[in-house]
Amino acid sequence: MNNNLSKFVLNDDKKLSDSLKKIESNKKGFVLVVNKNKEVLGTLTDGDIRRSFLKGAKLSDLAINHINKNFIFLDDKIENHESIYKKLDQKIKFIPVLDSRKRLVKFVTKDTIPLRSERKIIARSKSPVRISFGGGGSDTTAFFKDHNGAVINSTISLFSNCTLFKRTDSIINIDSADLGIENFFLNLYEFLNSERCPLDLIKATIKVINPTFGFDLYIQSDFPLRSGLGGSAVVVSSVIGCFNEFRIDKWSSYEIAELAYEAERLNMGISGGWQDQYATVFGGFNFMEFSNRQNLIHPLRLSETTKSSLEQNLILCYTNTSHKSSDIHQDQKSNLDNKGIQENVKKNVKIAYKMRESLLKENLNDFSDLMNDSWELKKSYSSDISTDYLDDIYEGAKKNGALSGKLLGAGGGGYFLFYTDFSKRNKLINWIKKEGLIYTNFKFEDLGLKSWIERNN
Repeated sequence: MNNNLSKFVLNDDKKLSDSLKKIESNKKGFVLVVNKNKEVLGTLTDGDIRRSFLKGAKLSDLAINHINKNFIFLDDKIENHESIYKKLDQKIKFIPVLDSRKRLVKFVTKDTIPLRSERKIIARSKSPVRISFGGGGSDTTAFFKDHNGAVINSTISLFSNCTLFKRTDSIINIDSADLGIENFFLNLYEFLNSERCPLDLIKATIKVINPTFGFDLYIQSDFPLRSGLGGSAVVVSSVIGCFNEFRIDKWSSYEIAELAYEAERLNMGISGGWQDQYATVFGGFNFMEFSNRQNLIHPLRLSETTKSSLEQNLILCYTNTSHKSSDIHQDQKSNLDNKGIQENVKKNVKIAYKMRESLLKENLNDFSDLMNDSWELKKSYSSDISTDYLDDIYEGAKKNGALSGKLLGAGGGGYFLFYTDFSKRNKLINWIKKEGLIYTNFKFEDLGLKSWIERNN
């Protein structure tokens, strides 16, 4: 026990006269009586001693016979400021803090209330996927450098979830449930230059973030890889969102979307458009316009009736096939020299504008027809966008209740989005399941990337 605390401690073989000398010495008006193991048995204040004298006690009496055994104390492992405040508010002048063996550790008074310790924190984030309705292909730089592009999309309730723990050393640990791997690296240099793990997308993301600390990063997504839902951009945005929580000068939504584009399109070299990054970061229904001068994101204020009706009428169907969007986008890019394909992309841009109007005016029948027109135009961009297998799914769906539909993303696989009438919804869902395809229920997600700090208790 340190010297400061010894002034407040009296052995259990001492007398009341000894306790008065201690109290006079420490000038705080109390002592704690302890046994030979330094275990606190009770408290003794100058008021307790005066009351004992009034009852006939003598200075030669053992102090232990006059202690308060039901004294209030705090556990040294628990910092409960609310409890401390309530006790001190009841005119209790001192509160002993005891360890697990009931030995004195320190005192708490109104002048020595412990500071709240800064606990370890983790950053968490979730970012939603998008479903695209029209204008596909016009959000690529290869197209809008010469012609204005426009797309319409919405985020839905499938997310990529990330958790980031900031380490005090340089070690980097990546745990990806999506890839089924956990990899450990000594530092950032080893991670960025390692060729022993399939983490190219995360490497490209960490490169643009350039963190100055080691970290543990955990990633888990609600959707399969290469699904046509803009998943790569969603994962990248979610990772950036976590790191952003540790920045003083936080990146804006536009900056996060641009960093995600840099990581995926420039650093990793994945061909594709711009809508995925904006969609997942901003969230909700958006009409996006692209030009060589600027990209503009226009949120659509749809009525709750329209959104609810769309949720009931749209069916999301996974085809059990993935796609390599980069290869398809690269083929589309090459084909844009073809004037006929250029004209079809321009027609798809006009469809996006018409879709916006039909949604705002709550004309969902026109919206359904336009979605079908958009798909027919998109198939002309590249021979890789659809296959016999996908065409059979589309025709089968039309025969079993789908009024229209389109393949999401670049094409080649992933998810179909079908539009149906309420009376045919169950029939279409049952057909999807019967064919061994996967019906995926969803809700529209109004918010985009969300990130926050959480205490690591």
